[in-house]
Amino acid sequence: MTRWFSLRRRLLGLLLGGISAVWSLTLLLSYLDAQHEIDELFDAQLAQSAQTLLALATHDDEDERIGDLSEVGDAAHEYQRHLRFQIWRDDGRLAMRSENAPETPLTVDRGFAERPDATALWRTYSQWNRERSLQVQVAEDHAIRDELTRNIAWRFLLPMLFGLPLIGLGTWLATRRGLAALDALAGQIASRQAAQLQPIVPASAPEEIRPMLEALNQLFARVEQTLESERRFTADAAHELRTPLAALQAQAQVALQARDDAERNRSLAQLQIGLVRAAHLVDQMLLLARLDPEQGLPAAEAVDLPALVEEVCAELGNAILARELDFDFIPADGMVHGQREWLRVLARNLIDNAIRYTPRGGQLRVVVAATAEALLLQVADSGPGIPASERQRVLERFHRLHAGEVPGSGLGLAIVARIAALHGASLELDASPLGGLEVRVRWPR
Repeated sequence: MTRWFSLRRRLLGLLLGGISAVWSLTLLLSYLDAQHEIDELFDAQLAQSAQTLLALATHDDEDERIGDLSEVGDAAHEYQRHLRFQIWRDDGRLAMRSENAPETPLTVDRGFAERPDATALWRTYSQWNRERSLQVQVAEDHAIRDELTRNIAWRFLLPMLFGLPLIGLGTWLATRRGLAALDALAGQIASRQAAQLQPIVPASAPEEIRPMLEALNQLFARVEQTLESERRFTADAAHELRTPLAALQAQAQVALQARDDAERNRSLAQLQIGLVRAAHLVDQMLLLARLDPEQGLPAAEAVDLPALVEEVCAELGNAILARELDFDFIPADGMVHGQREWLRVLARNLIDNAIRYTPRGGQLRVVVAATAEALLLQVADSGPGIPASERQRVLERFHRLHAGEVPGSGLGLAIVARIAALHGASLELDASPLGGLEVRVRWPR
C-alpha cells in the first residue's frame, strides 16, 4: 500500500529543522564560549582588583594606617554589592574588609576557588604580598557572570525567535515556486485524453525530474507501440478471417442447394476442410496474441532441445510420409532455458512449414547442432525458397508468398520470430544447400 506524503511539507520540515538544529548548535557553542570568555575576563579583573588592594595595603601598612575601616565608603554601583574583599595580616588578624564582607575568611584556598554560602555562590581569589605580611581575599558573586551570560544568550536567541518564522515563510514560498513545475506537469498529464500518447515536452522543468520524464515518455512510446500493434493485429485478423468465413458461407449455401446426396457430401467435405483451416487460423492468432515480449517467459525451465525436436518430428511423421520426403534428423546434445510448450510450437511451425512447401519426393533436413558459442536448430528443405528481399517481410503477420498454392495462415514464421525473441534467440533465414530455404534459430551459450 502506497504511503503518500507532501513533498512541500517534507522539504519545509527538513529545511527548517536543519536550520533550527544548526542555529541551536551555534547558540549552544556561542553560549559556552561566551561563558568561558566571561569567566576569563572576570577572573582577570578579580585578580587585578586583589593585586591593586594588596599594593595599596602594603603601602598603607608602612604608614601604619591600614586598620582604619572608615576609609572604605558605601557602594557606588550595584555590582559593588556583589563584591567583597578582606585584608589579613600574617598573624591572622583582619586588617580591613568591605562593608558586606564577613569577619571570617572568604576562602582558605590560594588563588582562584569557588565557595558557596547561605546567600550565593562566590568566586574567590587570594594572594599574599611579597613579604607575606598581608593577604588579600576578594570574592565575587557568581550571579553576575551568569546574568551576563544569559543576556548574551538572549541576544543570540531573539533573532532566532523572530527570524525563524521569516525563514520559514521564505522557504515555503521558495519550495512552492520551485515545485510549481511539477504541478504544471501533473496538470498537463491529467488533461490528456486516453489516446494522447505523444511525448511530454514541457517548456521548462527541473533537471531532477528529467529521468522520470524520460522514463514516462518511454512508457508512452511502448504503450503506443503496443496499441498500434494490437490495432494492426485486429485489422489483419478481420481481413484474414473474412475470406475463410465467406468461403464457409458459400459452401454452406451450396450444401443447402445440393440436388443430390453426392453433391451435398462434397460440399460438406469442403465445409469441414474450411472449418479446420479457420480453426487453425484462430488458434494461431490467439497464440500470437499471448506471446507478449514484455511479459517474459512463464514457467521457464531447462529443456532438452534435441529430445523435444525429435518428439515433434515423430508427431509430424505421417505428414512426412504422405509427401514421400527424404527426411533426415541429426541431433546433438544441448539444453536451453525456456518454456517447453512454446519451444514445441516453434519447432512444429518450422518443420510443418518445411513439409508443406517442399514438393512431393523432396528433401527435408532437421539438425540440432552444438558449438562452444551457441546451440542451433536448423530446418532446411528443397522447396521454392524465399528471395533475399522478402525474407524479412515473411516474419510479419499474415504475409505469404505463395498464398494460393500452399494452405496456411501466414502466421507461422511470425510466431517463430516472437518465441525466439522471448527466449533470447536469433532467427536467421538463408538459402538452403538443398536448394530451398534454411531457417536457423540460435541460442547463445
